Amino acid sequence: MIEVKDIRKSFDDIEVLKGFSLNFEKGKVNLIIGQSGSGKTVFIKNLIGLLTPTSGQILYEGEDMIQYDYAEKQRLRSEIGVVFQGSALYDTMNILENVKFPLEMFSDMTAAEIDQRAREVLDRVEIARTALKKYPSEISGGMQKRVAIARAIVNSPKYLFADEPNSGLDPKTALVIDQLIHDLTVELNTTTIINTHDMNSVMEIGDKIVFLKNGYKEWEGTKDEILTADNPSVIDFVYSSNLFKKLREALLKEQKK
Repeated sequence: MIEVKDIRKSFDDIEVLKGFSLNFEKGKVNLIIGQSGSGKTVFIKNLIGLLTPTSGQILYEGEDMIQYDYAEKQRLRSEIGVVFQGSALYDTMNILENVKFPLEMFSDMTAAEIDQRAREVLDRVEIARTALKKYPSEISGGMQKRVAIARAIVNSPKYLFADEPNSGLDPKTALVIDQLIHDLTVELNTTTIINTHDMNSVMEIGDKIVFLKNGYKEWEGTKDEILTADNPSVIDFVYSSNLFKKLREALLKEQKK
């Protein structure tokens, strides 16, 4: 579990995260949603240690990671997998080398064991063995995302973070990526936290939804509850399309019966 207590983050005199608390459970897909500038990316960066909160606590299994020394932070990093928005694969490494990299950095496995583990994970995300020597520029965006997921889970992380994993993907490929993240979360029993603006992702895989607005936690609940939420900001965000507006009307009518 990850527990956040009254987290705040300022840059000079600009406060981006303005004090809120959250719990994220194991084996669940937790989605952070909100408009651009709501604080989603800054929040994720604080959770994984790329930024340090101005105040508050970030508890991993009850331990405040903000107070960790260098060795403790390195141990935690070895338990974290990250899928970056643009995949962030190393363009000078081929697919297999990209996925092996975290094991070479954090594990004490032999070269043969690292190679075997990387191939197993690439099989899991359905990357053909014939593609392993290709470079990121030689594969599609959807394949790049699957390789990025493989790299993020190769060390069987306890915690998985993803920043806009469906960014730039067609709707069909986006659904494949969503389902892959969901399945891996359940299989590995990870605590998964995803930044997204994609309502398809919310409705397909969101176990818990958190809506941020202007640095505050505006709303939290399940994917079922969000469809009938009475929070004006949530309604404006979720029902920005005519399709979802009609869906809301239908749900509200059904509830009145």
